Amino acid sequence: MDERELIARICAGDGAAERALYDAHVDRIYRLVYRLAGDDDLAREFTQDTFVRAFERLRGFRGEAKLSTWLHAIATSVTLNGLRKVKRLRLREADLDDAATLSGAGRRAEPDLKRRLAEAIDALADGYRTVFVMHDVEGYTHEEIGATLGIESGTSKAQLSRARAKLRDALSDFAGEWAS
Repeated sequence: MDERELIARICAGDGAAERALYDAHVDRIYRLVYRLAGDDDLAREFTQDTFVRAFERLRGFRGEAKLSTWLHAIATSVTLNGLRKVKRLRLREADLDDAATLSGAGRRAEPDLKRRLAEAIDALADGYRTVFVMHDVEGYTHEEIGATLGIESGTSKAQLSRARAKLRDALSDFAGEWAS
């Protein structure tokens, strides 16, 4: 069933259609929220809040963007607002060991580099960190990021470039180890 039919069924009160929408998007929404929040309990709460808000506002979905982009915009907004409310300034990013288990990757990085990378990502400004996580960690395109965050794709590219530059500066003392 296409998005329009799914939305129409949900608006008509079809619980199975609600479940289908939830099941189709919950994993990617959770991964995004988890990487932004850095805490499983918060990620679960913000993921649930995302879907509650989405179902409340589904009648207002105009279809100008893909449904998934609209959901990611809600998830990003819910997460960033939620983080401000709970003042979790130091735990916004997931521990890299935890993130590796989410993606199924089994690689291990040098412990000090992992710690420094997590600290460097955490130190990025909200906009830089959000774009960096969405693009380089989760694989969103700049167009998807722009639609999700309500910014131009060029702004997303610029913020990603600046985020990478700040991370390179913060981790520059490790460069010699990788070059040899």
